[in-house]
Amino acid sequence: MAIAGCGTTSAAPVALPPVDGVPDYQLGAAYPPPAQVTVVARDRTAQAPAAGRYGICYVNGFQTQPGELGTWPQSALLRKSDGSLVYDPDWPDEVLLDTRTPEQRATIVGTVSDWIKECVGSGYNAVEFDNIDSYNRTGGVLNRDDAVALARDLVAVAHAAGLAAAQKNAAEDSSTLRTAGFDFAVAEECAAYGECSGYTGVYGNHVVDIEYTDNLPRPFATMCADPATPRSVVLRDRDLVAPTAPGYHFQTCP
Repeated sequence: MAIAGCGTTSAAPVALPPVDGVPDYQLGAAYPPPAQVTVVARDRTAQAPAAGRYGICYVNGFQTQPGELGTWPQSALLRKSDGSLVYDPDWPDEVLLDTRTPEQRATIVGTVSDWIKECVGSGYNAVEFDNIDSYNRTGGVLNRDDAVALARDLVAVAHAAGLAAAQKNAAEDSSTLRTAGFDFAVAEECAAYGECSGYTGVYGNHVVDIEYTDNLPRPFATMCADPATPRSVVLRDRDLVAPTAPGYHFQTCP
C-alpha cells in the first residue's frame, strides 16, 4: 500500500497516514478490518498491526492503563498531599502521571520508551499518545507546559525509532503540540463537539477522526457532508468491540 506524505518536524522522514484513508479504531479488540479500511489503530498490547494497512499503535503516555498500575515506578504517579493516588475522574481505574519535574518526566519517558520499541518491533507506522490533556483534570496541580515538555520528549523517542507521532485529542493545544513535533492528529468526536477545525487548521488533511454511536447530535451522514469534518472519519461503538460482540458498529462516509 502506498503511504502518502512524510513528516516535516522530525530529524528523519516518517510516513504519515494516507490522505482520505479509511480508518478503523480497534482499541477494544483487534480483528481483521473491513476490506475498504486503510488505517487501523490498535492498542500496543495487541502486538501485531493489521497486515497491509497503515498501523497506529495506541500508548497511554500520561496516565496508567487499567491493570498496569503496578508496573509503574512509584515516583511517576501523581499523589495528593495526603499521599493518595490521583485517579482520572472519567476513568477511575487510571492514575495520572506526575509531569512536574524533569526527573519525573524522565522516569515516564523511560517506561514509555520500552512500549514505543514494542510498537516498532511489531511493525507499526505510528504511535498515538493519549491523555496529553490530563493536566486539565487536576485543578491546576499539573500544567500544560510540563505536559508539552513530556510530549516533546516522547515524540523525539518515536521519531528516533522511525515512527510518526500522533497527537491524541486536546484540540485546544494543537498549535503548541505541532510545534512540539507531532506529525498528525487522532481526534475523538471532533465533529460531535465542533472541534475539528482545531485539528485540521494545524494538521490539514492529516487528521483521523472517530465518532461514536452514543453521541451523535446530528446524523452521521450529515457529519460526513460537513466540510469541517476530517476526510478520514469512522463511526464506531463506544466500547470498540469486535464484530462478533453485541453492540459492534462500524460505518464510514460514502
